[in-house]
Amino acid sequence: MKAEHDVVIVGGGLVGASLAIALDRLGVDTGLVEATPAGALPAVFDQRNLSFAAATVHALTALGVMQKLAHATGPIRRIHVSRRGDLGRIRLAAADYGRDAFGQVVVASDFGAALESRLGELTRFTRYRPARFVGFDDDTGETRRVRIVDDDGERVIDARLVVAADGTRSGVRAALGIGSEERDYAQTLFVARMRAERAPDGTAYERLGDDGPTALLPRGDRHFGVVHAVAREHADAVAALDDEAWRERVQQAFGWRVGRFLDSGPRSLYPAIGAVADALVAPRAVLVGNAAQTLHPIGAQGFNLGLRDALTLAELIESRLSTKIAADPGADELLAAYVARRREDRERTLGFSDGLARLTANTSPLLRPLRSLGLLALDRVPSMQGMLVGGAMGFRGDVPRLCR
Repeated sequence: MKAEHDVVIVGGGLVGASLAIALDRLGVDTGLVEATPAGALPAVFDQRNLSFAAATVHALTALGVMQKLAHATGPIRRIHVSRRGDLGRIRLAAADYGRDAFGQVVVASDFGAALESRLGELTRFTRYRPARFVGFDDDTGETRRVRIVDDDGERVIDARLVVAADGTRSGVRAALGIGSEERDYAQTLFVARMRAERAPDGTAYERLGDDGPTALLPRGDRHFGVVHAVAREHADAVAALDDEAWRERVQQAFGWRVGRFLDSGPRSLYPAIGAVADALVAPRAVLVGNAAQTLHPIGAQGFNLGLRDALTLAELIESRLSTKIAADPGADELLAAYVARRREDRERTLGFSDGLARLTANTSPLLRPLRSLGLLALDRVPSMQGMLVGGAMGFRGDVPRLCR
């Protein structure tokens, strides 16, 4: 059985589903290949907490997704960054920049349900699920022939453009022959919902330490979303802790700025492994989201960057709808424009995230005074703060129109 679409997206997670919604608004015939069956959400939509930059909130509101969230979001009105054992800290307030919030905290499962609801409203959209990408047949020059396997067996889908949105270990990227550089930070990240003596007041905390960051995000349900990094060799021991010992560990890593931690929900754990693709495009194919780059979660930049990938691609297709190039979403000129548009945002965000992860985890006493000076400068020099705030809100490089 054979089908044909203008665009085929492989991967139905955060970025892939958002791109499908953006393309449907443009009237683009789109297919979405998803591993998860109908009635279930992909594993990525769990109890972890997502920090949506202001640019992301703008875009998802324009796409009709934020309105479908079932639970209250947590506004990030202040950001507080410090490192255990170092002098200095960074304090940022959205009100100082004429804004109510830098962004919003959303529970991933709630976001997944909102995306699912919005996908159900699309009109020029075909879902292949549960389905697995298995490779490419010889392309025709005008299309790529995508092979998938689903409950009906193997089928071929002709696509004028294939979008790899299938994550860090992207099968599409491998099938295209695009390599990647892996960055193992030797950390395991524990994620949980925790309640403290002081309820969230809109402050997002990042407490840095030798083993990595401990972050507290202000959720909309009077709890904090906690991300606690531990050295990989200690992960099994931390996973085995009872609730009281777990709370004590987070308390020691974070400190007492929100008082005592009172209780914790279930813990999930994930390896902190980054990856950067060697190229973003191939003939009639493009990488977005984690397939293009997977970031350390420090600074909460990953999904925000991936969404800007997707929206830039959709915007380029839209801008060419009335031209000969636009009639073909996989044209070489369009893909070259995508690479050019994404360069500054991608390079600056990757550099910030990776550099911060490596610097803050370096235990050398020689770096302590340099780190302290850096924190003091970022807290007191307006021009440096402005650059940090712009990046935190998602305004780096050539920002997609829906993000503004």
